[in-house]
Amino acid sequence: MHRRRFLAAAAAGVGLSPAAYDSEKRRRVGLIGSGWYGKSALLRLIQVAPVEVVSLCDVDRVMLAKAADLVAERQASRKRPRTYTDYRKMLAERDLDIVLVATPDHWHALPMIEAARAGADVYVEKPISVDVVEGQAMVAAARKYGRVVQVNTQRRSTPHLVEARDRILGEGKLGKIGLVEICCYYHMRARENPPDTAPPEYLDYEMWTGPAPMRPYNELVHPRRWRSFMEYGNGIVGDMCIHMLDMVRWMLNLGWPKRIASTGGILIDKASKANITDTQTITFDYDDLKVVWQHRSWGHPPDPDYPWAATFYGEKGTLKASVFRYDYLPLDKTAQPIRREVTYELEEYPEDKTEEGLERHVAPALRYHLKNFLAAIDARSRPVADIEEGHISSACCILGNIALELGRTLTWDPVRHQVVGDPEANQRLRRPYRSPWVHPEPDRI
Repeated sequence: MHRRRFLAAAAAGVGLSPAAYDSEKRRRVGLIGSGWYGKSALLRLIQVAPVEVVSLCDVDRVMLAKAADLVAERQASRKRPRTYTDYRKMLAERDLDIVLVATPDHWHALPMIEAARAGADVYVEKPISVDVVEGQAMVAAARKYGRVVQVNTQRRSTPHLVEARDRILGEGKLGKIGLVEICCYYHMRARENPPDTAPPEYLDYEMWTGPAPMRPYNELVHPRRWRSFMEYGNGIVGDMCIHMLDMVRWMLNLGWPKRIASTGGILIDKASKANITDTQTITFDYDDLKVVWQHRSWGHPPDPDYPWAATFYGEKGTLKASVFRYDYLPLDKTAQPIRREVTYELEEYPEDKTEEGLERHVAPALRYHLKNFLAAIDARSRPVADIEEGHISSACCILGNIALELGRTLTWDPVRHQVVGDPEANQRLRRPYRSPWVHPEPDRI
């Protein structure tokens, strides 16, 4: 059996893909946002399918040229992709089967919607949006144009986490679960306070800013550290909480929480130019189940083995789960604890060993996630991290920030897509867009 077809079939056998995809089909691919994670996902896609990357787009001309050179080295045709600095011109060609959207968060909605309108299936980074209404519009676009949209919440395709869901939770080894603690204690918030400067000549900062508020350019903005500012995202909650919340929702088959409350702020590091919280707790209330997020970008983590993780507390035991491992700890002293480590595929994919910036422990999950995406495309079905699931997880994190800002608990109505009895909170479901960009609306797609 052809190697790729075997891998796709194997993925189907362990629940990591709904069906084997056509591993011989050539698909034309474009990438919007050629930075760190955009390249990570694109190069994994090249590993698992005979795609032809024909188009790359970025507002940083240096980053764009380097990405084009790298793709030419890695794809089978050795062809250098066409390059664009405006995603609208790239999508106007209408010659792409798949578009990857890997821009900063404030630029996810408009390109994803336009790609769907142009007839492409889309793989979009998380969180899908910076406000709740953007997410609604993205779901509406996927449904209206009949596109498959996979969100890169790849915990749903991480082999050891799939096993934990099926073997520990699915078999009821924890009994009834009343509390899940999710956390991130990485020291990832910027601590510097560099002066504002003129943007580099190779960066179109006007286009980079797009619909977000225009801030003076600062070296913290580009590349990769734009999450220091709430203008472009939702802080550590939008970056790290969404992964763990989405993982918990998937593992426990949860939808929208009933209520969301949050406390925190900038409690320690008040000198940095960053305006995101350094400490925050969010409670996602599912009545008899509480999912509680905590991040703290200072001090020691409570468990050094699980600094970014989820801990499921059940009446019969505890499950700790992270991107690196899981541990099942039964209360019954006669039962055996179980530990599984992350799966690496370094021998099968030797490029993983030397690729700059690649999170090697995440590479297998990305490949399984992309295989699931390709299978869904072939079946015209919804993938494991369908855009609607990504919207729920993203919006819950956004609502957590709104609850913190307003200082009160929000009660969510998922049918009306509104906070119950709170006009002030509902006004914050849609961020203002900077002219000439127009905020997408779900009923105008």
